[in-house]
Amino acid sequence: MSTLVVLIPPRARLQARQAAGEGTAPGAGADFDWVLSSDGFAIDKQGRSPVSLLPRAATVVIALADADVSWHRITLPRAPAARLRAALGGVLEEALLDEPGDVHLAVAPQAAAGQPAWIAAVHRPWLAGHLGALERAKVFVDRVVPLSWPDEPPCGHFDAEADSAAKGAAALTLTWTHPDGVATLRLQGGLARSLLPDPMPDGVRWSASPAAAAAAEQWLGGAPLPVMTPAMRALQATRTNWNLLQFDLKPRHRGARALRDVSRLVMAPAWRPARWGLAALVALHVFGLNLAAWQQRAEIEQRQAAMTSLLRATYPQVRAVLDASVQMQRETDALRAAAGRAGEADLEPLLGAAALAWPAERPAVDSLRYEPGRLTLAAAGWGNQEVEQFRSRLRPAGWQVESTEGRLIVMRARGAAVATR
Repeated sequence: MSTLVVLIPPRARLQARQAAGEGTAPGAGADFDWVLSSDGFAIDKQGRSPVSLLPRAATVVIALADADVSWHRITLPRAPAARLRAALGGVLEEALLDEPGDVHLAVAPQAAAGQPAWIAAVHRPWLAGHLGALERAKVFVDRVVPLSWPDEPPCGHFDAEADSAAKGAAALTLTWTHPDGVATLRLQGGLARSLLPDPMPDGVRWSASPAAAAAAEQWLGGAPLPVMTPAMRALQATRTNWNLLQFDLKPRHRGARALRDVSRLVMAPAWRPARWGLAALVALHVFGLNLAAWQQRAEIEQRQAAMTSLLRATYPQVRAVLDASVQMQRETDALRAAAGRAGEADLEPLLGAAALAWPAERPAVDSLRYEPGRLTLAAAGWGNQEVEQFRSRLRPAGWQVESTEGRLIVMRARGAAVATR
């Protein structure tokens, strides 16, 4: 599943913001460095382009620079999820440099209420501006991760400022991450050396960007350093459990995003055999349904042809065959009427059935009315038990009884009428 990592440029500090103008929207018309990886470990492509030209990927992650995230360790308040953000703002009010409403907070993964936990703080309008610029370009961000976070063992990464070639080691910055926090220090002067532990703990991992490698090795006393490009750091940051998209910046439209996540999973290369198998199964079902429909259509046509042949053989006077079953019934009824025999919808069978089921304690019927296939009998004063008894006596013989407004309507049940033809 492909992953696109967008590196957000470091937030301009006070002097730079005043020179550029505070009204500039974050990300508007700017280019972004990006990294594309198919497995999250190896870099497939990297480049720099405007938001509208960013490559598409299954997962989009943005990485924030070291100095744009501050870290605070507190005891996580015991508060409901809906009130946790307000509780964090109250606890950290004295420690935040900006107004609480201008700060976005994120809780460490797997943090437990009442236990010490790390809280990440980011300038909210700045981060929301970048997220909005990406969303307007149809680039929907799934995660926001920091380039560094409090971790064990300690790590030190050297980077260079834009004018590092002119200032040498004085233009280098060191990001020092350790279990007690993250610090980004300039190497100018002796502050950085005074804050680093002496002696260094075992297992410290050092790295440097290509532009800072030579000066960083000299600052450390000549020890060679592994080179790690910004793209490599950004891709490595995606493997953390941190996700700063929390509280009011948490992605909305959960149903649509969940559907998109499922579609990403299904379209992953690992699911390709399953997709081919499912496509083959669907094709087989469609073929089978079409074959079954063709067979049923052929069988229906054969039966219709047989009924037409039987009608013409039995009643040669019928010339045009429109509906063989209806025409055969009509001709049969005509022959029965000519022979003087009563049909199932005539008065005699209906009266005979009603007489057999008529309750012995009831007098003869006062009035009746006959319509083709329906016999209506007067049943004033009948109770529900008597009506049900009358109905149950006629039901086994294929008759149907309806009771309405003191009348009983006897007729042939539909299934029984078809069966007697």
